[in-house]
Amino acid sequence: MSAVSDGSRELLIGTGKDAPNGVLVAVRDSGTGLDPQSFDRLFDAFYTTKASGMGLGLSICRSIVEAHGGQIWASRDVGRGATV
Repeated sequence: MSAVSDGSRELLIGTGKDAPNGVLVAVRDSGTGLDPQSFDRLFDAFYTTKASGMGLGLSICRSIVEAHGGQIWASRDVGRGATV
């Protein structure tokens, strides 16, 4: 969200039940959003959109979530921001 110069910067984390023994965690920000051209690569190891990024964060998250039988996905929000 560091690239956002106008408006507020918000990071929202929500939790809830999903299925009988599952949990749903949503992380939503008010950043610049997700580039449609790179959307399919978000969870690839070593892919980054940041000048100083390593491209491991979402890849590691996916590995951990899937190792526990879960799923992870991202969506572009209306206006600014994204939700994972």
